[in-house]
Amino acid sequence: MTGIIDSFRGEYLRYKALAEAAIAQLDEADLSVTDSSGSNSIAVICWHIAGNLRSRFTDFLTSDGEKPWRHRDEEFEERQVTKEALLQKWNAGWDVLVKALDALTDEQVHATVTIRGQSITVHEALSRSLAHVSYHVGQIVYIAKALRGEHFTSLSIPRGASDTFRPKG
Repeated sequence: MTGIIDSFRGEYLRYKALAEAAIAQLDEADLSVTDSSGSNSIAVICWHIAGNLRSRFTDFLTSDGEKPWRHRDEEFEERQVTKEALLQKWNAGWDVLVKALDALTDEQVHATVTIRGQSITVHEALSRSLAHVSYHVGQIVYIAKALRGEHFTSLSIPRGASDTFRPKG
């Protein structure tokens, strides 16, 4: 049976893989594209996720999840980046998360952590963080699909192929 922390790890890594599969389909110039509404580019979203994960999960059990060294507003500045630089920044955040998850046990899910001065359980912090990551990964996939159009390779069951995945019987 999978433990609680292992379950969280699996879901986090599933969303990480989805984002990376979408990013892999893009050219470097696509990483910084925004639409006319001024929405965030994939580069900005990746910078934000990386910053959030580094802040929340550095010294996860012992310090506030909003670190004094984090400059959140800078994460949202438009930037031109190479795919290599983007993935380096991205992975730096994910590495901190995975290290923190590796140190946790299922017995600690009811322990208390602090985020922006608010005390919540480890389980609540992980649920909140996973929802935050999945929200932004959805944005990355949406932007990638919009940019690639008909050339986007589906990361899920392709349209019109549902019957292929339905159990027989």
